[in-house]
Amino acid sequence: MPHAPSARSSGPVEVAVLPHPAGVPAEALARDWLASALGLAPARIGFARAPHGRPTLQVDDRDSDWDCNWSHSGGRLAIALGVGLRVGIDIERPRARPRAVELARRFFTPAEAEALAALPEPAREPAFLRLWCAKEAVLKAHGRGLAFGLDRLRFEGLASTPRLVAADATLGRPAAWTIEAVPADGLVGMLAWCDRAALP
Repeated sequence: MPHAPSARSSGPVEVAVLPHPAGVPAEALARDWLASALGLAPARIGFARAPHGRPTLQVDDRDSDWDCNWSHSGGRLAIALGVGLRVGIDIERPRARPRAVELARRFFTPAEAEALAALPEPAREPAFLRLWCAKEAVLKAHGRGLAFGLDRLRFEGLASTPRLVAADATLGRPAAWTIEAVPADGLVGMLAWCDRAALP
């Protein structure tokens, strides 16, 4: 896979974390980076929208074997690119979340909320944010986003990089998903991917 100067390889997925100036559309920045990574002119890169709004990568107005996803927060844009995969990425700026356990009980599974509550207090907010980003990354790859329901997939190992252990049948087998942390310049970021053939 071609490597843009700002990118790193994460297994079969290429990831870049770029500056995202205020007022510049994320899609335009993503198009330029994707064109560079694929060795194409930006005009050849386009995006179709799936029924729930997920962007799908097109080359010369045709569907591609490549898949991409992006997320922006805190003046940064994170982009993921892979071939033959479904990829999702989410970054978030850390901030105080004193109600993290309460939010987890509202939006996450009961087991996840209890696991967060059991962590030492200084570890709870970072773990909450990692878990949120991991869930959102999987759901963005899946194509339904947060509206699908954060409680329809369950993670363990919240003290470090969360592991997907149970999920709605439309997400395929949990073991088919790879979840990794994304170094994102002081932000919290998570990357998720699976082989397209692993999805129902």
